[in-house]
Amino acid sequence: METERLYLRELTLDDVTELSKVLSDPESMQYYPEPFNQEKVKQWIRWNMESYQKYQHGLWAVILKNGEKFIGDCGITMQEIDGEKVPEIGFHMIKDYWNKGYATEAAIACKQYAFDKLGYSKVFSYTTFKNVPSQKVAKNMGMQMYKVFEKNGERQIAQVAFNQ
Repeated sequence: METERLYLRELTLDDVTELSKVLSDPESMQYYPEPFNQEKVKQWIRWNMESYQKYQHGLWAVILKNGEKFIGDCGITMQEIDGEKVPEIGFHMIKDYWNKGYATEAAIACKQYAFDKLGYSKVFSYTTFKNVPSQKVAKNMGMQMYKVFEKNGERQIAQVAFNQ
């Protein structure tokens, strides 16, 4: 998958070091229970590799075309939102690349992929109430409020986009 400034490709175990720059960073993972250690990053990549086989999607490595730089992950995973298993667009960007529009650009490409290539009629995004930056990305990609629910002992906000 390719956008104006980025391309997305499947994650491999060779990405552990680069992906750890975001998944092991306390500030980047402030809305998760805790940052990931090296083994948890490897499990994360393996989980996505299994998703590629099972669903033809998962989180992909986000590569900045200018300099071939790994800047995070973004993609479509199957998540449970209030008892319903749905395709959810998620992302994690290395701090140095925040507020440059990369998450929105990658997420919009994933939304189009979900509709055009995978045939989903709707895609979701969900975050904790405190994760306002991710809620803004969802809004910027054309999502609207879907519901509030509880997961992992915390209130979450789910947003949705429909295939037009």
